Amino acid sequence: MQCPECKLDHIRKNGINRQGKQNYICVNCQRQFINDYQSFKGYSDEMRNECLTMYVNGMGLRAYARVKKIHHSTVINWVKQVAQLLPNSYSPEVNPEVGELDELETFVSKKKENLDMDSC
Repeated sequence: MQCPECKLDHIRKNGINRQGKQNYICVNCQRQFINDYQSFKGYSDEMRNECLTMYVNGMGLRAYARVKKIHHSTVINWVKQVAQLLPNSYSPEVNPEVGELDELETFVSKKKENLDMDSC
């Protein structure tokens, strides 16, 4: 076994980690390591696309994290990565001549002062 840092063979055992694997330490460079690291390749492109589709369709971050059994911060990071690929601003080639605006009018209540004057 070799140290992954300095590639020398002079190593010693150095306790057991939380997962129950043997820790080793290099005598030369003091780097601590384990013999075999699991190589987690990450989530599949299909999983990533499904989560981003759910995000675009309005599902909450924590909701699809629960459905897909992944951490919500992972999905937030995916959204941030996709957002960086988008252009900074939209600049249309032709400016529109006519625009449309909808109004919303609501009535809350009359003021108390107006009610007193109306009764006189």
